[in-house]
Amino acid sequence: MLKFLKGVVGSGGGIKDLPYNIGEPYSTAWGGWAHFRGTSKDDNSPVSIFSYTGSNAQDARLAAARNGAKRLRVVRHPNVLAFLHSTEVENIDGGVAKPTIYLVTEPVMPLSEKIQELDLQGTQRNEYYAWGLNQIARAVSFLNNDCKLVHGNVCLASVVVTATLDWKLHGLDVLSEFDGANPAATGPMLQYDWLVGTQFKSLELAKSDWTTIRKSPPWALDSWGLGCLIYELFSSAKLAKTEDLRNTSQIPKTLLPDYQKLLASAPVKRLNSAKLLENSAEFFHNKLVETIQFMEILNLKDSVEKDVFFRKLPTLAEQLPRPIVTKKLLPLLSSALEFGSAAAPALNPLLKIGSWLSQDEFNVKVLPTVIKLFASTDRAIRVGLLQHIDSFGAGLSTQVVDEQIFSHIATGFADTSAFLRELTLKSMLLLAPKLSQRTITGSLLKHLSKLQVDEEPAIRTNTTILLGNIASHLNDATRKRVLINAFTVRALRDGFAPARVAGIMALMATAEYYDATEIATRILPHLVVLTVDSDSDVRTRAFQATEQFVQSLKDYYSKLQSGDPTAVAAPAANVASAGSLGLLGWAVGSLASKKSNDLSSAPAEITSGSTIMTASASQTAAPPSIATHTSAQPRFHVDEPATASPTSNDGWGDAQDQAFGNDDEDEKDGWGDMDLPAEPALALSRIRAAQQKPVTTQPKPVATSTSSPVKHISRPAIGRVKESSPKSSDGWGDDDDPWAAIAAPAPSTTARPLNPTASRPSSLANGPRRQPQQAQHVSIDGASSRGRGRAAPMKLGASRIQRTSD
Repeated sequence: MLKFLKGVVGSGGGIKDLPYNIGEPYSTAWGGWAHFRGTSKDDNSPVSIFSYTGSNAQDARLAAARNGAKRLRVVRHPNVLAFLHSTEVENIDGGVAKPTIYLVTEPVMPLSEKIQELDLQGTQRNEYYAWGLNQIARAVSFLNNDCKLVHGNVCLASVVVTATLDWKLHGLDVLSEFDGANPAATGPMLQYDWLVGTQFKSLELAKSDWTTIRKSPPWALDSWGLGCLIYELFSSAKLAKTEDLRNTSQIPKTLLPDYQKLLASAPVKRLNSAKLLENSAEFFHNKLVETIQFMEILNLKDSVEKDVFFRKLPTLAEQLPRPIVTKKLLPLLSSALEFGSAAAPALNPLLKIGSWLSQDEFNVKVLPTVIKLFASTDRAIRVGLLQHIDSFGAGLSTQVVDEQIFSHIATGFADTSAFLRELTLKSMLLLAPKLSQRTITGSLLKHLSKLQVDEEPAIRTNTTILLGNIASHLNDATRKRVLINAFTVRALRDGFAPARVAGIMALMATAEYYDATEIATRILPHLVVLTVDSDSDVRTRAFQATEQFVQSLKDYYSKLQSGDPTAVAAPAANVASAGSLGLLGWAVGSLASKKSNDLSSAPAEITSGSTIMTASASQTAAPPSIATHTSAQPRFHVDEPATASPTSNDGWGDAQDQAFGNDDEDEKDGWGDMDLPAEPALALSRIRAAQQKPVTTQPKPVATSTSSPVKHISRPAIGRVKESSPKSSDGWGDDDDPWAAIAAPAPSTTARPLNPTASRPSSLANGPRRQPQQAQHVSIDGASSRGRGRAAPMKLGASRIQRTSD
């Protein structure tokens, strides 16, 4: 028999055979066991280690400990302590060999110590006790009704608590089979009943009336033990004697009737533990119990039930005991999101509960799940992560962002939803500093190059602002190639006034990176043009920037002439002080405003919910034109056709194509040397003036069969970001007047057949011709949706007519 038990619990030559490290002990344990904290030698994971040392090999208490180890190994239930490992060794103490049993389980701590640690009061205490009693009642019901086993010693000391605050039943040393159906059975049914304290014994067990016990239901003894556990919980004291069970002053009124049934003097009248949860529905069905039970059977719920539950959970979590929420609900939420049983609405309560944790706890309990969610293809989850990235972005390491997260986030740059594109763009304010130079130049700048010609003006504006903020994280060569092209050629020539303002502010914020030649030849010409812009805020910013850049050049050359060695530095360093704070505050303020957005309230579809960044409190208030470009209820899938962008077909596609198709190192990021447009930024006053000019028409001779091919006159694209033009040394071309190209040429009134054909019959060769029609006016470049200038007359010309001679 001893050999069999050793085979069950294991044996070894010493504690060195135990693959676990024994740590500090707990102050209390059940039935003479010692309870220690421990860790695994393999992965350092936490465990609990119980040990019992017998006085000799024939110690009866040692036999009971072996019975407990054997029973724990074979009894498996979610509410019974989980077995991991056991072994028995002999320790030499004073020349006497003393056998010791080591029992390793999942990490737990005594319930009495956990109650003192939580220190819950009032309703929250009762809700937690209801949840714990629910679990213990299920464990007892499993033993009594399903396994026909009797625990025999249910009390406060036989309950332990896991790290997630779940209650587990242990102390199975007295556990025995119920043999009431065997009429030939004699003697004690519980072999180790002498381990049960006198105060916990029912009347029949105290008298060792085994005949009555065998005639009683299997749950009779353990129902009495449940009553003892309830008394110890609510009285906050250990049961000293059986008579104390009559004191019901601390028992909740909703639980009192069933408490009295559990402690009925007649064993046959005692309440079955399975019926306890049904009878005391008012006590056991509270907010905490219902919330946890819903999470545990989440896979069985439909999508509507899940959606309603997760939308209410943030408010409900504030009403529940915070320790239970952070230690029990939070792991359930993380697991549900990670394995796909929870949808996007669960992300908001996850991050809200995570905000109650310390930074170290958040990095351990929440951040790993968030990192895995970035790989999700669910657009709603991606939106939720980007909306709340400011709450966890600071905790992301450089390696995680560069190697694991960015590749998934970058898919949002090309998403069909403008709202998601803008959220992706704004997330770079926190993530770009954590990216390597290889990722920035090889991937990020390519995406930003495309976003600067996005169809949404708000996205173009925010891209300029982002570039200004991350300029300090670019290397010198990249800054030289990217910044001026992005801020002048694109931003300052954007048809959207706030985008031009953003370009001016970005230039001022990054002034320290430009030398005198760049300021004089590539920056000031663009700024001076904007001093006659139609938008008042653009003009104000342009004057401010122009004056400061000019003053910086004066100071620079004054120092240069005086031989000051500091003149070698960038001449515009003092300009940055006036603009950088405003730019950075602008972007940060906009990103912070997104923090209040609730993912759970976002509809299923999102349109271009692009929010233009508002100026910070320290800066001049933004004009009315810098308003939100947001629909009342953003949607995801845009059904209507997208409006053509003023910059999507402006001639800058060549620069982008070259960026992706050229192997040259300078061009691979989409920001290579760009040809400056042949015309300056918009000046609506000049356009209106050109529209007022009278148009004179001159008749032309009718086309003959030998007429020359039609010549096409290229017209300027009004409101475009860029047009292709011959590149000159100063970036402006050979025109002395850059505004002259805006004036429309005189239209042609040459007659032209309405329906020309490839060939014409000879009989019609000398026939009458159609009368010349008046020139029709069409919008410049055929742009009908935006960028409209005045209606320019379409030039008509002669077309070659093919005739055949007979």
